[in-house]
Amino acid sequence: MIPVSYSFRNLWTRRFTTVLTAGGMALVVFVFAAVLMLAEGLRTTLVETGSYGNVVVIRKGSATEVQSGVERSQAAILESQPEVAIGPDGKRRLAKELVVLINLQKRGTDKPANVVIRGIGEQSLGLRPQVKLVSGRLPQPGSSEVIAGKSIADRFQGGGLGETLRFGMRDWTVVGIFDAGSTGFNSEIWGDADQLMQAFRRQAYSTVVFALHDSSAFDDLQKRLAFDPRLTVDIKRESVYYREQSEVMAKFLTILGLALTVIFSFGAIIGAMITMYAAVANRTSEIGTLRALGFQRRSILGAFLMESLLLGLVGGCVGVFLASFMQLVTISTMNWQTFSELAFSFTLTTDIAVMSIGFSLFMGFVGGFLPAVQASRMNIVEALRA
Repeated sequence: MIPVSYSFRNLWTRRFTTVLTAGGMALVVFVFAAVLMLAEGLRTTLVETGSYGNVVVIRKGSATEVQSGVERSQAAILESQPEVAIGPDGKRRLAKELVVLINLQKRGTDKPANVVIRGIGEQSLGLRPQVKLVSGRLPQPGSSEVIAGKSIADRFQGGGLGETLRFGMRDWTVVGIFDAGSTGFNSEIWGDADQLMQAFRRQAYSTVVFALHDSSAFDDLQKRLAFDPRLTVDIKRESVYYREQSEVMAKFLTILGLALTVIFSFGAIIGAMITMYAAVANRTSEIGTLRALGFQRRSILGAFLMESLLLGLVGGCVGVFLASFMQLVTISTMNWQTFSELAFSFTLTTDIAVMSIGFSLFMGFVGGFLPAVQASRMNIVEALRA
């Protein structure tokens, strides 16, 4: 077999064409990885929003909290269930919440976007330990005060600490800013549920959220309440609910991105093929010498394929390296389930890195296969004459 160092030396000898070809592959891999990171970032943001030990209750047939309505009598029935956890203060860890959409102007551009307003109860923050107040204070119950997620404060007019928002025919003062990490709560505004229900003239809650005293009790609770004639609700684990919110948008981003990547990959494959054909043409006598020294056709085939795969490997590693910097970027898009704006970051995982490099190796293999076959089939005498 021809040693791998032979392929390395040939690539180093043709440094200029090697850089150009590997650079083309790197750009394609960058797009491929960025698309997967985008979909993964959206999925991660929504999935991490929910907790496995929490339960979300919405109206049967509703896809989201925005479309839901849970009557006060139904909320009282849910509150009395024995599976609801009781906190150290002796109170049930259950929150009756209102979720509505309002339209706010973005900072700098004046472009409008939908934002989620969540009416919270006394237990709402305790049910979401990922939510931390970073400045200001919590809103006073019964007042026209709200707290805003960090993404809202940064991107929307009136969302900053001490500023005023106008909705529900009232002025609302932002008295605090909270940071919910990489979760969807960062793109919400929270205030007193009772005050918000009055402002929006709502008679029913949007959702009821509670913690289970024993996470394994969920299945029994779900089955029992499904046959309760007093309730017309769907009961889901909070983590499952938010994962379902991400599926449509994540699937769309993945399909669109992969379609673009496939188109771009043809250019990279053709570039690799041209590079390898040029290498074969310039090294005809060298190939003849190798055959005369006793190296078999499959060794020649393997050596040229190795060069092409090394091109793919270099391009893949560079593409993934460049794509990793996208994690520093935060973007926003519309959540197609709730039609509200959602801010999230690109997320690079080990699986995405492996898939991206594997895709680059595939491009290298496809681009180098035909030139390698041509090299292996050369006649010894004709090659030496050349």
